[in-house]
Parts: sequence; C-alpha cells; structure tokens
Amino acid sequence: MFDSRLDARDKMLIDTFQRDFPLTSKPFALVGETIGDSAEGAAARVARLIDAGVLSRLGPVLRPNSAGASTLAAIAAPPHRLEEMAALVNDEPGVNHNYEREHAFNLWFVVTGPSRVAIDASLARIERRCGAPVLDLPMLRAFHIDLGFPVFARNGRRKARADAAAPLPPDAQDLILLTALEDGLPLSQRPYAEIARRLGWREDQVIARLGDLVEKSVIARFGLVVKHHALGFRANAMVVWDIAAEALTDAAQILSDAACVTLCYERPRRAPVWRYNLFSMIHGCDRDVVRGEVAALAERIGDASAGHEILFSRRCFRQRGARLSAA
Repeated sequence: MFDSRLDARDKMLIDTFQRDFPLTSKPFALVGETIGDSAEGAAARVARLIDAGVLSRLGPVLRPNSAGASTLAAIAAPPHRLEEMAALVNDEPGVNHNYEREHAFNLWFVVTGPSRVAIDASLARIERRCGAPVLDLPMLRAFHIDLGFPVFARNGRRKARADAAAPLPPDAQDLILLTALEDGLPLSQRPYAEIARRLGWREDQVIARLGDLVEKSVIARFGLVVKHHALGFRANAMVVWDIAAEALTDAAQILSDAACVTLCYERPRRAPVWRYNLFSMIHGCDRDVVRGEVAALAERIGDASAGHEILFSRRCFRQRGARLSAA
C-alpha cells in the first residue's frame, strides 16, 4: 500500500483538494499555503502522486450526461478472453473507465462521447470487436454522485447529494474548454494561463468559465482525482439492488445517506439478463466490513428490495477523465 510512503502534507493535500481546487491565477500558491509547502513544492507533490499512480489527474469531474453523453456498459467475457476483451474495449477512444468485477458480467466500462448517437456507435464497435453482446445501462437518475471523500480523515466524509434538476447544458465555448481539460490541468504555476494560451483566450476567461461550470453543477467537483486502490481501498464494490418502483426514491435516500456509500444511481433493468435498477458504490479496505455494511443497508431497505448482489472490483484496466472529443 502506498499510504506508508505519504507524508502528512501529501495526506492533507489529498483530503483537502479533491474538490474546490483554487480557481485563481496562481492556485498552487494557495494549495502550498494550506498544506504548509511552497507553490512549487505543492505542484511537485501533485506531479509525484500522479506519476506514482496515487492520483489519476487534477481537473474537472463532470456530472454524468451534463456535457455530452455517457453510459455504463458490461460484457460477460469468457475468463480466458477477459484481458483480450478489456484491451479491445480500451481501443474505443470514448472509454474512460474499465474494470473487472466479480460477476458473470465481469467487464464493466463507461463510454463517454459528444452525443447519445456517438455512444451507440461506440457500443456497436465494441460488440463487433469482442463478438459479444454489450449490456447498456445509461443513468436515469443520480441520487449521489461524488467520489471526492476524505481518504485519511475517515470520519470526515462529506456527502454531496445530486441536484434534483439537471444543469443547463454547456455552450460551445464551455465544451471547447472542457475538451482542453480532458487529460487534466497543467501542473505549472499559471495553469489557467497555459490553457488560455492553447485556446487563444484570456486567463480570466478560463477561470470565469470554470467557476460558472462548477456553480451550474456541470462540473461535479474540480480537483484531485484519486486512485483509491493505491491507498488501501482494495475491497471496492458495486452493489446492485432490485427495488420496487414505488420504493426506489426512499431506498436511494437510505443508500445516499450512508457514510459508506460513495455513488448512488438509478439505471434501467434489462430483462431477462439484468434485474437490478439501483446502483451504489462502496469504497472499502476490507471485504468483510463491506459485506457487513451491505447487510445493514439491506436490513434498512427491507422488503422494498427483491435482492441485491455485491460486485467486488478485481482489476482496473483504465481510469481517466471523460472524453468529450471522442467521435
């Protein structure tokens, strides 16, 4: 586990700046001041943690379907073809997450793109490459969408409920900016000025637009994106629930309010192969603890649930930001 090689400033950096990364001309000066380091030292820490695989990137995490389109998809890959199929899925430019999970549907990935038409085309190409049907599970409702929880201050997790109303769609200039940030914010002392130079904009325009996108919840959070597995969260589980339609909102509230739950979405059933309509995510360090947390949640939900399954993550084949530029 990488945790033992992190000092107190690294840990403060990770816990503090998964959200609300400063939208100022020299953001690393404020970051350094917060963690007791210089501006240059703070930027170097972020670079080192990215290189070490602790962080994926620094930048925006988009609210699903707020800019472009996305879907969660799965394939039941024969075990002897799993790695081959994972590589074929990763050949699709719009795939930004790709995981092995413990289930008959064992390969789970997120496809993003500029439109639902582009998503459909991506899924069709993946089906042709893999020679296997793809289970398409687009998000219907988001109840809790934030993965930016404190890692080291385990009792200090903040819950961020999804807004009831969908945000206004970003305009063409917003999409240009978000596309420029697909691989993250530059780790220079004037990162917004660097983005502005690439786009032929002014630095203040970049900062103002990003602030507006955060305010409108197009950007769910702006900051460090953590690879939790590297920090000891090795019992991460997608927990899927079969909930009666009339009880779905109440069950989702129970899950969203639980400190252990880091995501909660409604997605469609796909009869006859997929019966579950409520998805939750638990990031844990111990499987038995996670199983106990799920059992407690199932008891609270009660008869509204006709069943659930725990899909523990095994391997990550890809984790990166949404690809709005993917055709």
